[in-house]
Amino acid sequence: MKRFGGLAAIGAVLAGGLLTACGEHEVSYQQEVVPILKANCFECHTPGGIGYEKSKLDMSSYDTLMKGTQYGPVVKPGDTLTSVLVMLIENRADESIHMPYQRNLLPQKSVETIKTWVAQGAKNN
Repeated sequence: MKRFGGLAAIGAVLAGGLLTACGEHEVSYQQEVVPILKANCFECHTPGGIGYEKSKLDMSSYDTLMKGTQYGPVVKPGDTLTSVLVMLIENRADESIHMPYQRNLLPQKSVETIKTWVAQGAKNN
């Protein structure tokens, strides 16, 4: 059985995905999260954007995202319940500050990708 599990893991890696210790897909920050942020967040949350000017949240790099806002971190690795980023994209905060601001909510698949990335430790992978 161990051998089969190992072969299954090797097959998954060869198929283009990494697996966590529990056998679930490991979300890639660079390949999966960054494209969501670029499409939905960078316009406002990079220097010069209105979101950046109000909160000082710069999402243009992993380091600046993890630094958070002038009020503190927005991502708590491993904690999807109290990570502000997850709360905002899940529309669990006041309606006036859901993200993306004054746009449609993120597609559920994008929300789940970011949420899984945070739950898996918000790695720079």
